[in-house]
This record gives sequence, C-alpha cells and structure tokens, in this order.
Amino acid sequence: MEKSGSIDSLGSKHSSSRQPSVDSLSSTSTSRSDRSAQAKPPFAMSSESVAASAELSPEFRVKPKPAAKVLRDSDKEEPQLLPNETVQDMAQDVTYFCPFIGALRGTVIVTNYRLFFRCMDREPSFVLDLPLGVVSRVEKIGSASNRGDVSYGLVCKDMRNLRFAHKQMEDTLRKSIFEVLVKFAFPVSNGLQIYAYEYGQVFPENGWKVYDALSEYKRQGIPNESWRITKVNDHYEVCDTYPSTLAVPVNIPDEELKRVAAYRAKGRMPVLSWIHPESQATVARCSQPMVGVNGKRSKEDEKYLQAIMDANAQSHKLFIFDARPSVNAAANKMKGGGYESEDAYQNAELVFLDIHNIHVMRESLRKLKDVVYPNIEDSHWLSNLESTHWLEHIKLILAGALRIADKVESGKTSVVVHCSDGWDRTGQLTSLAMLMLDSYYRTVRGFEVLLEKEWLSFGHRFQLRVGHGDKNHTDADRSPVFIQFIDCVWQLTRQFPAAFEFNEYFLVTILDHLYSCLFGTFLCNSEQQRLKEEIPKRTVSLWSYINSQLEEFTNPLYVNYSNHVLFPVVGLRHLELWVGYYIRWNPRMRPQEPVHQRHKELLAKRAELQKRVDELQREVTNRSASSSSERAGSPTRSITPVQTFV
Repeated sequence: MEKSGSIDSLGSKHSSSRQPSVDSLSSTSTSRSDRSAQAKPPFAMSSESVAASAELSPEFRVKPKPAAKVLRDSDKEEPQLLPNETVQDMAQDVTYFCPFIGALRGTVIVTNYRLFFRCMDREPSFVLDLPLGVVSRVEKIGSASNRGDVSYGLVCKDMRNLRFAHKQMEDTLRKSIFEVLVKFAFPVSNGLQIYAYEYGQVFPENGWKVYDALSEYKRQGIPNESWRITKVNDHYEVCDTYPSTLAVPVNIPDEELKRVAAYRAKGRMPVLSWIHPESQATVARCSQPMVGVNGKRSKEDEKYLQAIMDANAQSHKLFIFDARPSVNAAANKMKGGGYESEDAYQNAELVFLDIHNIHVMRESLRKLKDVVYPNIEDSHWLSNLESTHWLEHIKLILAGALRIADKVESGKTSVVVHCSDGWDRTGQLTSLAMLMLDSYYRTVRGFEVLLEKEWLSFGHRFQLRVGHGDKNHTDADRSPVFIQFIDCVWQLTRQFPAAFEFNEYFLVTILDHLYSCLFGTFLCNSEQQRLKEEIPKRTVSLWSYINSQLEEFTNPLYVNYSNHVLFPVVGLRHLELWVGYYIRWNPRMRPQEPVHQRHKELLAKRAELQKRVDELQREVTNRSASSSSERAGSPTRSITPVQTFV
C-alpha cells in the first residue's frame, strides 16, 4: 500500500504557515449560517433574512412534501413546520440579547422541536432557529427588573449561550414561554417522546441500510483461514454493549470466548475491527483485563491474544495499545481492572498512549467555550487557547492512532487497542487508525459505515455522553468524546485536502445532528438498546438525509487513490483550532465568500471538464480507427488513447 505524508511533509507550507490567530483564521473557515443562504430550508424565512442572521442555527434542508409550500414572504412570522412538528407556545415582545448585534426585540415560537425567534425591526429581518436538543440547560437570571422584564439564559451544547428577556406575565397562572421550552427541550426528563420518534420525513434512500456487519466483514475478506464470524453474542448474552455479529480467531471455540469475555471489563473481549488486505495484520479492540490488586490471570485470555498474533504470519509480536496514562491504568487495579502484564502475555508489548479520561475532556471543552464565545480576547488569544489544553488532547489522540496505523502498515504487526471500558478512547483510536489505513472509509458512505461500525454498533454511549432530552446537565457521564473524534478527522482533511470525498460541511452536519434529536442515528447507548426501542423502524436515519443530497457534502478536490495510507504530522504546530465549528457563530470569523457555495461551483466545473475530456477521448479513438482503415496495408503508427482524469 502506498503511503502519503501530510502536505507539510511533502514540502508544502500550507499548514505550517497558518497560525490559529483571530485575524488569520477568519479567511480559512466557513460558518453554517453563511451556507444557509444557499440552502432551501423548509422554514418561513426569506433568503435575505438568512443572510442577515448573525446566529442562525443549523437548518435542515429537507425538501418539504409537495403539499407544503415554502413561505418566502418576510412578513410571515411562523416557521414552516416539519412533519408532526406542532407549535406549543408563542410570545411577542421578547428581547434577544445578541452578543454581536445587541438587543433585538421580536417574537418567539416554541414547538416540540425548536425555538424560533424573529426580529422584524431590522431590514432584512433577523432569524434565530434553534433545535431544542441543542439546549443543555435553561436558567432564570435574577428576578423581575425595574421595567418588569424577566431574563432567561439558554446554555447550549454547540458552544453558544443565549439570553432572552420578556415582560412579567400579568396572568400569574400562565407559564412563561421559557418554562414551556424546558418541557420540550428535556422530553426524557418530562415523560415525553424525543422528536426523532415523531419526525416522519420520507427520503429517496433508506439510511438504515448503509451498514451491514456481514457485508463489511466480507469487504475486508472475512471469514478467511484465520478469522471467523461468530454468533455467540447473537442475543447480547455474552456482552450487552457489543454488536451481535463479531469476528474472532478461527481456532477459538465459542465456549472459550465466553471465558475470555468474563475476564474483560463489561464482557468486552478482543474482537476484530480491521484486517490489512496484504499482510493480514489486524486491529482488534476490547476493554481492560480484570487483573485487580492480586494480579489475576486468565489462561484463556492469554491463549486468545496469542491466537490473534498467530493469525498474522508476517510478525511474531503483538502490540497492546492502552489508551490511558500508565498511572490511571495502575489505579484501575484498585477497582478490579488494570492492564496486561508482559510476563503473562508472551511476545506482547504494552504501550500507554497517555490520553486522559472523559472528565478531563469535558473540562477542557468548557474552558474552550469560555475562550471562544461570545468574544475572543485578541491580545491573549494564543495563551488562552493553550490554557484549555484542547489541541494537546487532539494531538495525543491523533498521535496514538498514528502509532497504531504505523505498526499495522509499516511493521506488519497486529495490534490490540483498549482503554478502561473500550467504548470511548478505544473507538477514537481504532476508527482514526482505520481512516488512515483504508481509503474506503474516506468516502462519504465509507465514513458512514465507519461510524455505524466502530461507534454505534460497538456501544459508544451516545445517550449518556450527549444527554439527549435529559435536564441533568451536571451528569458526570457527559463528555465530548465523539466531538474530539470528528475534530481529529477535520485535522486530517486539512493535511490531506484531496484524500477525503466529503467536505467540512459534512462533518459539521454530523455534529449538529448529534444534538438536534431530529434523527435516530445517535440515540441510545448500544445496538441492543436500539433494537429494543425499534429505532430503525420508528425514526429516520441521518444517512437518509445526507445521501439524498450528496452534492452538498462532496469535496471538489477529492481524488480516489485506493490503497493510499495517510501518515499525518501530529505536532502541535501543525494542528489548528477548528474555527468552522467552534467559532462559527462569530460574524468576524466568516469568509466573505461562503466556501460551501464555492465548492458546489467547483464540482459543477469539474463535471463539465470531465465531460469535455470524455468527448475528446472518443474523438481521438474515432480518428485513430478511421485513419487505420484509410491507410490499410501501409505502415502506420498506432495512437494510444490518452487516459485523462479531471
């Protein structure tokens, strides 16, 4: 397989010349709000109002049903509702304190899905459209002021804090619109259904059919002489957080698998994630061994890891990558966990990757939010950014994934990856390593398969980490693990701009719908829970929406180099803060020309040029054929058709 260094290592100064300062970053990003101007959202807003909005939330560019007419008249105050979306309350004379424009007075509408604010005093009008799933908490700020205004603050999961005020209710029995909002922003806590269960939009493609475990293993060449598919977890009895279909070494029977699972935390035994098509080196994932303070061993587990190593004839060594700092791994022995002893596991080498736990990451994102929203302190930008440690964490995750990819590709050695429970840092590392190793995962559909496989089927606890519909914002299980992964993917797209079929808008859209609760893709904590809740039957997949309008998410610079391995540069000076996501609400950070629109124009031009190349190719072939027939019998020089790709 061919290897690609980042554009820095190839001699380009593209990445290293860009420092994450406030002034320079404004030219490298695009905001979701700017892109809204090119969309046709099913909301009641004019295109002018979209462009005018300084803080327009992500819209869902779902083509409405034929009966639904998109309202364009700017004096209409209500949004066009999605299927089964209903207005719950409406309040006029509400003030929104925009941190970039100032106080705006207008109308607020709350539905079972969103908050919709419109200010009609501006020309064009200002619109704020916020999916309620984005709201982390609602706070009443102080008591009524001298003017009789009551203030409410909305703390959001997408880096924003919003503040509103309205007049004290004359009817004391009537609830404030923001008390109504709380009910529908946290449906799980209020005994209501998440809106994803009610949203019934029909798309041309069924996104739930994107991923099939057996098909993906077959693509990788599994089963083969060394690996088999087992149904030992068919009813989730061995491990309730694992998928039902697993790939394991062929010489380990199911009864032995159960004993291996008993020795691993939460029953998450080592199973195959990816196999190298040439060397047969593998990436396997699991949870920590239950060693405990007494150094408990398991002969079955030791035999199992030996079987993983033996399945790869190219190497007589196995690398075990423990995502945790060694101190944390050792401390886990007090709770019955721990790490593999190199004495017990022959020919295995243990490597700690020093990635911190979910609590450290949560605090780091909180600090980042304080630094970037609403305003950025120019004079201390770099020191403030450094104090969050966010990019340091991104670097450690990328560096760990790079070490895994390098051992598999260059060292032709099989690896086993785990953290404590194997559903947070482990998923980050395996999926990023697979993204570097396998060009299929760098396509739109391949990336969707990667998320379905390594994150959703292997039990990343999305419900707990994100807190869908749950008002308990202080829950210790909340953490931006998945956001970090998508950030790392974005870093890769910066270093390898032609290696990915999808664009930045694709990544932002995924994160927006991580919170929106419009689609069922990121609901629940495991495959078993999704089947129990009948998520594929009762909700719409995010991939249905994305795959029905692929032109919106396609990178015009993409070149399909199969079998290319990406080795990024992971030094801190080569990493950037993702302005297009974290600081997109700040008008100062937006490019003058929306990048998303420019991408679509480039795609159209690329298609036009490719069509012209095909025409010229046919013309050359026809001329060659006619020339040969005319000069039959005389010596001629054959003309080889030119193979050209735009």
